[in-house]
Amino acid sequence: MSHNFETQTAQQCPFMPVFGPPAIMFERGSGTELWDTNGKRYLDFLAGIAVTSLGHANPVVAAAISEQANQLLHVSNFFANPTATEAALKVNALLREATGDDGQLFFTNSGAESNECAIKLARKHGGRGRHTVVSALGSFHGRTLASLAATGQPAKHEPFQPMPEGFKHVAWGDLDAMRTAVDGTVAGVLIESVQGEGGVNPATTEYLQGIRQICDETGALLMIDEIQTGFARTGKWFGFEHSGVRPDVVTLAKAMGNGMPVGACWARTEVAAVFEPGDHGSTYSGTAIATAAVNATIDEMRRLDAPTLAATSGARLTAKLVDLDGVVGVRGFGLMLGVELADGLDARVAYTDLLDAGLIVNAVNPSTIRLIPPLTVSDAEVDEAVALINTALVAQRDAS
Repeated sequence: MSHNFETQTAQQCPFMPVFGPPAIMFERGSGTELWDTNGKRYLDFLAGIAVTSLGHANPVVAAAISEQANQLLHVSNFFANPTATEAALKVNALLREATGDDGQLFFTNSGAESNECAIKLARKHGGRGRHTVVSALGSFHGRTLASLAATGQPAKHEPFQPMPEGFKHVAWGDLDAMRTAVDGTVAGVLIESVQGEGGVNPATTEYLQGIRQICDETGALLMIDEIQTGFARTGKWFGFEHSGVRPDVVTLAKAMGNGMPVGACWARTEVAAVFEPGDHGSTYSGTAIATAAVNATIDEMRRLDAPTLAATSGARLTAKLVDLDGVVGVRGFGLMLGVELADGLDARVAYTDLLDAGLIVNAVNPSTIRLIPPLTVSDAEVDEAVALINTALVAQRDAS
């Protein structure tokens, strides 16, 4: 059977049609570069949606996975393994440095599962009658039923109605709406430090600190979704550090294993203590193979000073983008940037044109391109990407 998915019917494709027909098949990567099965080179400024933050085929992470694969892949959670234990301590150390608090982790396989864990933890912490979770419109927290219910995008709910009850959504950035919503029935507030799918919209310091105050006043948990922003993406280890807030729960995934499917839900020790044996679980929680990637990723990020890499390259990329004709603004922190296009330019057309030109980006809405390249991106690669974006925007404007 041919692997040219675009010429096949949906029934011929081996994958369920939830992503549409794949436009390209990639077979090899190195750093910021990818090559498809025809040998064409691409610059990857999507990084698997903020996953491969140390670049494709990072040799340090690859070596750790290979070594672990020849030693131990998995044992049940009736037992411990030293690799996962080391990873839990390393993640907790990063969050202790960011918050001043010690905590405990539950390892997951994805960001959605991390948020599922946080939602269950909030409900157990709140107790009967206090189970509601409040989140923001425009947010994205996952595609399992509970994490989808927390996601503030009603259009994504519609095909799966009725959604689980116990979720409220308020306007992003509106503290008055948040204050009204967080009443005695609310167990926790689940919020992103930077909305990714919502258009790369950073939360202001006032907003996050205001939510922290509301949670303190009501006893609700402040749960920050760092699944896309975590692990140095924004120029800090975690996005919430830009606002100086102290979360009760932090959810993680994506860059945590540089491509290995792994995530975590972290909570301050006194919050995590409400869970008892049997309250939560996962067969693949904290496998040795996944957490070997976590250990290598954190070690390499510390060695490289990944937050500084993101801040420095992000400043260079931002400065060059704002000078382009057709760009009216750049939002975000570090190497998580939303490029706002001028009226008359379509981000979806730019995405297609850039893909044809060999640059992978993401159109999060009709007017915004999202750029989330590896933190190891070089100055030359930044300059090459900006030149390709400029060419695409000029061509689109000339064609209109």
